Amino acid sequence: MFEDIGAKLAAIRRRAGLSQKELAQRLTALGEPVTDKALSKWEKGATLPSARQFLLACRALEVEDLSGEFMGTGLARGLDGQGRRKLAEYADLLRRSGLYEPRPESGRAIRLYTLAASAGPGQFLDGGDGDFRWIDAAGAPRQADFAVRVAGDSMEPRYRDGQVVYVKQSPTVPDGEIGLFSWQGSSYIKQLHDRPDGVRLHSLNPAYDDIDIPEPAQLRVFGRVL
Repeated sequence: MFEDIGAKLAAIRRRAGLSQKELAQRLTALGEPVTDKALSKWEKGATLPSARQFLLACRALEVEDLSGEFMGTGLARGLDGQGRRKLAEYADLLRRSGLYEPRPESGRAIRLYTLAASAGPGQFLDGGDGDFRWIDAAGAPRQADFAVRVAGDSMEPRYRDGQVVYVKQSPTVPDGEIGLFSWQGSSYIKQLHDRPDGVRLHSLNPAYDDIDIPEPAQLRVFGRVL
């Protein structure tokens, strides 16, 4: 058994293009000081690494599928090195998409979109279903459908830069309500002024001018900010 683990570690190390000394340096950087002589004993089967040492060695060697590498089972079974790399790349794509993150176990979860909605000069939002992460929404209003993070200070003092706000998804917002809008490729948290003299996105901070909307039909409404 010792020989099997040691031989497999040696094969993975060589596949990664690392010397025993380089792997020892990586383990030391991870907080587990190990000498290249100790590694040599592991690989020869003379000694066995502790559970912590083994797991950190696998991390240093970027081993994602322990079962496949050491037991011949799991998703990577039957795949060569290139196939294992492609499997790891696909797993990374799934993680980065945000679609498959574990939801909070406390009960309700809600999407927090990673692109901020501007309460200032404007920032693009509408990046698609993958641009979010799940957050615990135990304290969110029951009618909230999703959340965004405020960028800028044009809606102070009501909304601060960096604050997470909740949105009730809706295609329209009544006059005088604060909503999440998209105009000319940028997103805004603003108060809607829909008056006989025209449509404007109003800032609560008097240091900012209103944004005139000469073509209201092109103003996209994501919803009402709660």
